[in-house]
Amino acid sequence: MIRKFCASLALQPIATALFANSPFTEGKPNGYLSMRSQVWTDVDNDRTGMIPFVFDDSFGFEQYVDYALDVPMWFVYRKKKYIDCSGLSLRDFMAGKLAPIPGELPTLNDWENHLTTIQPEVRLKRYLEMRGADVGPRWSLSALPAFWVGLLYDDISLQNVLDLIADWTAEERQMLRNKVPKSGLKTPFRDGLLKHVAEDVVRFAKDGLERRGFKETGFLIEVAEEVRTGVTPAEKLLESYHGKWGGSVDPVFEELQY
Repeated sequence: MIRKFCASLALQPIATALFANSPFTEGKPNGYLSMRSQVWTDVDNDRTGMIPFVFDDSFGFEQYVDYALDVPMWFVYRKKKYIDCSGLSLRDFMAGKLAPIPGELPTLNDWENHLTTIQPEVRLKRYLEMRGADVGPRWSLSALPAFWVGLLYDDISLQNVLDLIADWTAEERQMLRNKVPKSGLKTPFRDGLLKHVAEDVVRFAKDGLERRGFKETGFLIEVAEEVRTGVTPAEKLLESYHGKWGGSVDPVFEELQY
């Protein structure tokens, strides 16, 4: 879990860039390639973001539980009703000191509900939930899981990722998170562009899929072409908007329906 959490959290901005597909708001370009990702930078900093403690040597299930316990509550569900507990403490709830329902203790279902209100870039439940990518063209529906399977379900690829990100600082990871929604694969990183890092990462994913032996590498054809050109799905939409669509987003509902 720890190795996969570190790898996937560090690479989440790359997934955001590769699958960026939300450049419009109310029918006009909004200045971003992934407006969805940008929105999440200003939702609720207590429960979102790159949670840097994942990269601490002490990280494990216990530290994530401590983090979750300190995330302010939203609600408790009782008798088919949501009881507003905004900003209150789950630790108080565990001590029977939750003001809206004093003396009552949380159930396992309360804990599971609380975990769903925590929304970092990667979320730990009974599995690791990847939260960086936009929904995109039809090909991306297969490419996204193939990308992560190739990286995380193959020990060699996973170790290659961990070696790649080993010296990335918390500041660099946060910088990528902040800038990728706007600049995508063209985001400057160290001596080059994020595109160059993505090339290595996509190769790791492809190699991991090949080692699995299920003939899945075809799902990454479009992603490989994307890192070769540096052009994201969002940029293709913007090109159509400024070109053949004549400044209208209406054609998207016919040309990209599936």
